[in-house]
Order: sequence, then C-alpha cells, then structure tokens
Amino acid sequence: QVQLVESGGGLVQAGGSLRLSCAASGRTGNIGALAWFRQASGKEREFLGLVLWGDSLTRLEDSVRGRFTISKNIRENTAYLQMNNLNPGDSATYYCAVRRLRGFSRSATDYATWGQGTQVTVSS
Repeated sequence: QVQLVESGGGLVQAGGSLRLSCAASGRTGNIGALAWFRQASGKEREFLGLVLWGDSLTRLEDSVRGRFTISKNIRENTAYLQMNNLNPGDSATYYCAVRRLRGFSRSATDYATWGQGTQVTVSS
C-alpha cells in the first residue's frame, strides 16, 4: 500500500505562486507514475500532468503548461507541483494520485491511490 499526503495549498492573490507537495510513504517501489489533478466546485476532476516515478519524465496538459511544472525528489519520495502566475480559475482542490503502471494516463480511474487533497484559492 502507498499513502499520499498533499500539502502547500492556501490563499494567494492572482499572479502569485504556490508549490504543492505530495509525500509518498509505504510501498513506494510500487509507484509507476504520479499524477496531479484538481477539482473545482461543481466541476469534474481535471488531469494536470504526471511524472514517471522511475525517471524524470514529466508531462503537463496544455491548459497549464508554461505556468505549472512537476518535479520530484526520489530520495524524499516527494513530488511537487509548482504553480506560477495563478488566476482565480485555478482555485480548486488539488490531488496527487499514483498508479502502479508506468506510462501516460489522463483517466482518474487508472489511479488507485489518492491523497486527501489540498485547497488552493486564488483571489482576484
């Protein structure tokens, strides 16, 4: 079993930055890929990007590429979502999730383990 804990959310003004963390524990050797999602109130969960756990390959959705970056520290079993130039449309609960298989997937149902989420609110 893998456990995930997100942190780093909060209230920020438009144009500001936040860095979210996702700390993994337990059977981290079973992680193939870690993804970031977000869900705004009344909207569907949105895939933002992922990092392959065994190397540094990352992929971001067009909607956030150029403002968001994903990285990880394998020794600390922690992944990060750096978010810059935030706008009110980025307000949501942000989740990290992992799957055992390597490779790319946007589908939330392909990720077996989820963190509890961290709230990001961007004021105008």
